[in-house]
Amino acid sequence: MGKNIVLYGFMGVGKSTIGRLLASRLEWEFIDTDVRIEELSGKTIPQIFAQEGEACFREKESQLVKELARQEKLVIATGGGMVVNPVNATLLKQSGIFIYLVAEPAVIYQRVKSKDDRPLLSRADDMQEQIKKLFVARKEIYEDLADFWVDTGQNTPEKAVELIFAYLQGKGELPIFI
Repeated sequence: MGKNIVLYGFMGVGKSTIGRLLASRLEWEFIDTDVRIEELSGKTIPQIFAQEGEACFREKESQLVKELARQEKLVIATGGGMVVNPVNATLLKQSGIFIYLVAEPAVIYQRVKSKDDRPLLSRADDMQEQIKKLFVARKEIYEDLADFWVDTGQNTPEKAVELIFAYLQGKGELPIFI
């Protein structure tokens, strides 16, 4: 079975933007897991959190992971917390190459501060502090899973795609896929 490419990292690092560009370049299907969950449930992520709770949302993520792990030639942009669940991480890792997209908390704050679709931030008194707290809590997990990292605070989405593509070529991965 071919592999997928799994883009993961904290919210606001550009997973969806970079994922679309990379999928287009590889001529693969792009899956944004948050969008897919919204489509399947008929609710927005904030609605799921508000009406059903975070645990229900995380269960929906896990169900989607089981489906995606059986497919191939996907560029998957995960929600920020999806790979924090070790079962999700294991399933996705077995079927894909993990690309960690990272940016400093200050960059993330600038990107998400005016958005109201981030349930884990919307209920925080101090969004900047909440970003730092979540970032620190997830940092080691994210780093341990990475096959390759790209700093999206220092690189444009186009440059990030070039770096990922070069990594895949250098690892001899692209001939397997295409």
